[in-house]
Amino acid sequence: MPDPQPLTAAVDAARVVPQDAVATLLRTTPVAAELAARFAEAGHRLYLVGGSVRDALLGRLGTDLDFTTDARPAEVMQLVRGWAEAVWDTGIEFGTIGATRHGAMLEITTFRADRYDRVGRNPEVVYGDDIEGDLIRRDFTVNAMAVDLVAAGSLDGDRDAVDPVEWFVDPHGGLDALVTRRLDTPATPQESFADDPLRMLRAARFVAQLEFTPAPRVVEAMTTMAVEIERITVERVQAELAKLMCGATPRQGIELLVDTGLADRVLPEVPAMRLEIDEHHQHKDVYQHSLVVLDQAVELERADAPDAKADLVLRLAALLHDIGKPDTRRFESGGGVSFHHHEVVGAKMTRRRLRELRFPKDVVEQVSQLVYLHLRFHGYGTGEWTDSAVRRYVTDAGPMLSRLHKLVRADCTTRNRRKANALQRSYDDLEARIARLLAEEDLKRVRPDLDGNAIMELLGVPPGPVVGRAWKHLKELRLDRGPLSRADAEAELLRWAADQDIHPPARP
Repeated sequence: MPDPQPLTAAVDAARVVPQDAVATLLRTTPVAAELAARFAEAGHRLYLVGGSVRDALLGRLGTDLDFTTDARPAEVMQLVRGWAEAVWDTGIEFGTIGATRHGAMLEITTFRADRYDRVGRNPEVVYGDDIEGDLIRRDFTVNAMAVDLVAAGSLDGDRDAVDPVEWFVDPHGGLDALVTRRLDTPATPQESFADDPLRMLRAARFVAQLEFTPAPRVVEAMTTMAVEIERITVERVQAELAKLMCGATPRQGIELLVDTGLADRVLPEVPAMRLEIDEHHQHKDVYQHSLVVLDQAVELERADAPDAKADLVLRLAALLHDIGKPDTRRFESGGGVSFHHHEVVGAKMTRRRLRELRFPKDVVEQVSQLVYLHLRFHGYGTGEWTDSAVRRYVTDAGPMLSRLHKLVRADCTTRNRRKANALQRSYDDLEARIARLLAEEDLKRVRPDLDGNAIMELLGVPPGPVVGRAWKHLKELRLDRGPLSRADAEAELLRWAADQDIHPPARP
């Protein structure tokens, strides 16, 4: 995420930064100026609004642009037809027209002054008459700023000719909030969250994405109104959680959800880890340990690929890898605590929770498998594993091997430096052995030395369960002994067939 600090340093009493940001916007995104000219010619106002203004000020504006206007949807359709490369009206019931031009995705929404029944989430759409009424219904003050593009159009020429007050609309102190990284609501948080409870999750997401600090009144409202999140569909909850986990500092967002009680309703396994002392007795509780693992997984992810997209699977696995501990905790006679098979229980819990949240099937399976595998390395010791055990580690991880490496390393949170260094050296040794075996045997595509056709031909059997059992037997041999010659593989298959009372035809 681009550091907002340059914005903080540049803001002065004259508020020149918004003017600079809009001038840059008009130069680098000419479609905004073109669109504003069309609306002005038709006698309408057009404003860049919401997250687009926030991101323009942070220097992170993308190609998705949000606008608001006094023109009604039918008029907007007329103004963009023939100019935009594509136009759609799937959001017209909410006053929104979509369009594309020169690679930019545009959403143009008529001023709104919606009313909510506060039972569901969808509003009764009511068109407004001015930009101020539109902005007060927005979720947060940093998203309640607007740029009057019709008035600001002259900035591309004599940028001092227009008073910023005339084109930069900020009635709720959004710029100050952006500079100080403060998250607050235009109306009271109680009103805002009652209208749309999803905004409470969005608050945690902004904390994770932009490193904002929520205002005390926002935290208080989230805490007292947490039950309202049950009005929101699972799909929308999942979308916000995924964005939160892919933020710059997901730990901060998770902590806000737990502290306010929202996590109890959307991700209850996470707060359930609090106060559950782990087996190393080195952390305040399993919850705090899991947050440290999440932090360290993010660091390893960025070190490996600084410019890559955030790895949702790895981050979810880091957060959830120990959720099986509360259910498996046992107090031992000597005063210790054990969590036997917590990885097995945790994998089942992870699969159930992510399915209930409607995460994609591949995400569910990958995260669950990482949780299941995260503890296996601790049997490696100082290198006692056979090559067969190393092969199984690699094949069980499959395409997630790189993620498993990061998760296992991140899971080392002991404060004992000697122990931490020993664990890292052991994993270095394991990775070196994996690299050697991969080079020698191409373990990423481990398959039996005979395929299904060869098995059927040698045993004289048709497709069916026998072929599957034989294939599995040969794969186990491949993992145990490494690659076999064709003759050795055939001899092993015939020995297995004899044990199964299968009698192949005589070979010529």
